[in-house]
Amino acid sequence: MDYLRAVLNSDKKAEKTNLQELIKIGKKLNKNTTTYEKELAKLNTKIIPIQKIDKIEPIKKIKSLKDEKTEYKNSAYNIDKVYVDDDQIIIDFKHYIKKEYIKYIEEKRGDKYYDIFDLYGRFKDASPTKLTIDGIDRIRILQYKYKTLRIELINKENLKAIYIINKKRIIIKILNLKKPRKTESTILPVKTLHYNNKVIVIDSGHGGKDSGAVGNKNRYEKNTVFTVSKYLYNDLKKRGYKVYLTRNKDKFIEVKNRTVLANRKKADIFISIHANAAPKSVSYKAEGIETYFLSPARSERAKRVAALENSSDMNAMNDSSQNTLLTILNQSKITSSQKLGIDVQQHLLYSARKKYKDVVDGGVREGPFWVLVGAQMPSILIEIGYITHKEEGKRLFEKDYQKLLASGIADGVDAYFAKNQ
Repeated sequence: MDYLRAVLNSDKKAEKTNLQELIKIGKKLNKNTTTYEKELAKLNTKIIPIQKIDKIEPIKKIKSLKDEKTEYKNSAYNIDKVYVDDDQIIIDFKHYIKKEYIKYIEEKRGDKYYDIFDLYGRFKDASPTKLTIDGIDRIRILQYKYKTLRIELINKENLKAIYIINKKRIIIKILNLKKPRKTESTILPVKTLHYNNKVIVIDSGHGGKDSGAVGNKNRYEKNTVFTVSKYLYNDLKKRGYKVYLTRNKDKFIEVKNRTVLANRKKADIFISIHANAAPKSVSYKAEGIETYFLSPARSERAKRVAALENSSDMNAMNDSSQNTLLTILNQSKITSSQKLGIDVQQHLLYSARKKYKDVVDGGVREGPFWVLVGAQMPSILIEIGYITHKEEGKRLFEKDYQKLLASGIADGVDAYFAKNQ
């Protein structure tokens, strides 16, 4: 606690003293002190602050698809691997990617349905690579054009396909996959999955004097996220979960107190719901659903979004101190939170696109959100859309759309627990 207090107060001398003591005691107890040794080394060598490193992040170099050459100018191939894992098609790139790198269309040819994914890039092993997933009649992969890799899913029944963009990876997943029937002894019916012992805490962003972001016609973020949270609460309760809300009315709660309930109830997961915003100069094009899990910021975009949601009491800490504290507090939950984020994001998109086919996938990202810091369980923050976007901002206050969002989040929670029993 003395060390964390020193970090919060930006007291470098006290940080150093407490780190030395932690390392000394840890070694006597035969504990792993690598993390503390690294932090002590940073203090001793005055390492360049992390925020400066962000400025050379690969994704910042990509202005458009035409600039793609800058990412792999030394190689004709920018796609590293294409493979199947856990009934998902994984495409790993050699560089950071944007949403423009994939185009998806559906067609019906005769009695066959085609789900076609065109990826901007080249893959040297396109011809020899063979992909198969039980329940899909045929998967074809080919270098369709010089800089277009095509993946086709061909099936007698119409597949419900979605894709997720995450850093250097694209994931293609089928939500209605029907696998060949197995023997009864190896099948686990969905109805036998009991969730009544799972505890979920839902946090509605902002509230009371804190309105959050403001959209057209004075639409407040705090109102739409509270409505979606209530729909989600009811949906999860019907599915057998034990569910709690951090606020039951338009009430202000300090960021540092939002996880208190989750920890007291020993929640299995913590979900914080928010709506995004963008400056007027780009509000006409900034849109989409994004899901974040706690980590030191890796991009300027993550920092910008986090800055809108973080409380002022953390602003006194410099970026280096914030990143150090985040790294220490969240090490054990990063993987679980990322898995939860991926499941929720993909089901959110599928649900929202039932009515609005143009909903944009903002991806699953890392971000320094202080509302997640105190959570002692896997936790995510969902930006359900941009309140400042003309069309999307309006949708966020439509009852039907709010229910679709809540249903998608609930489906994602089901998927997470089904995979992580």
